Amino acid sequence: MAEKLVARESITTYYTFYLISRFHVSVQSAQVHLFFFLGATAAGILVGGPVGDRVGRKYVIWCSILGVLPFTLLLPYVNLFWTGVLTVLIGLILSSAFSAILVFAQELIPGKVGMISGLFFGFAFGVAGVAAAALGRVADWTSISFVYHICSFLPAIGILAYFLPNVETQASADAKRKLATETA
Repeated sequence: MAEKLVARESITTYYTFYLISRFHVSVQSAQVHLFFFLGATAAGILVGGPVGDRVGRKYVIWCSILGVLPFTLLLPYVNLFWTGVLTVLIGLILSSAFSAILVFAQELIPGKVGMISGLFFGFAFGVAGVAAAALGRVADWTSISFVYHICSFLPAIGILAYFLPNVETQASADAKRKLATETA
């Protein structure tokens, strides 16, 4: 989750500067592009939860990671139109796993929903904020375009999701066992 938030925060924080620097657009035009990215992010969060319930949280996490990587890798090399299209797709796909990741973490330690939610989001947003500040420092030393080249590889860190345990299988087995006990 932290790498997803770092990628999202880097886009949110530096996107307008990137568009102004790279494509020489007005501040208003850059803000409209940011609005579409944030709207796609909100839509992805809303869509990702029900999809995760239907097909499985681990699959949504994997699709979010692998689905966004080609788009982020293309982002530094395309024109303004495709930058807008790609960032909308990135926002939609990247954020689709947020609710699945949170529920997945809650399933790892059942009965501690509030603690896991607070710890999870606090840690993830804290790491994202520190990383965004560090990326700002890198942008000061080099350029905003260089930072976007770095950020295009951030979703690749999410490949570590391969090592996530299969908690849904255990949770569904427990639910079936509880249902069988209640009906007997």
